[in-house]
Amino acid sequence: MTKNKRRIGDTYEVLAHQYLTKQGLSLIEKNFSTKGGELDLIMKDLDCIIFVEVRYRKSAYFGHAAETVTASKIKKIVKAANMWLLEHGLSIHSTQVRFDVIAIHDNGQHIEWIKNAINQG
Repeated sequence: MTKNKRRIGDTYEVLAHQYLTKQGLSLIEKNFSTKGGELDLIMKDLDCIIFVEVRYRKSAYFGHAAETVTASKIKKIVKAANMWLLEHGLSIHSTQVRFDVIAIHDNGQHIEWIKNAINQG
């Protein structure tokens, strides 16, 4: 990944974090990496741990940002989430978790929060 792409990604992850914080969620961790994948944001809402995938497109002209979350990407997100839970002594079966997507368009002017966007099963 180019430095420029990473910088753009970082910018929109910060925007997503700020947006979710304003919605009452609190940050647990960001950019958790494991061999199989990365989790952009790990947030908490009451007793629920939320794994958030942040997706950005300059515009929706060629499709919605959330459409870029492929089956392969979902598999990596769920695997990374399981690893994070394991490292914290938790399990996806005994912990309330959710997988959300934050889709950002128009240079951050349009933010859409898609709750339960990814089925963990």
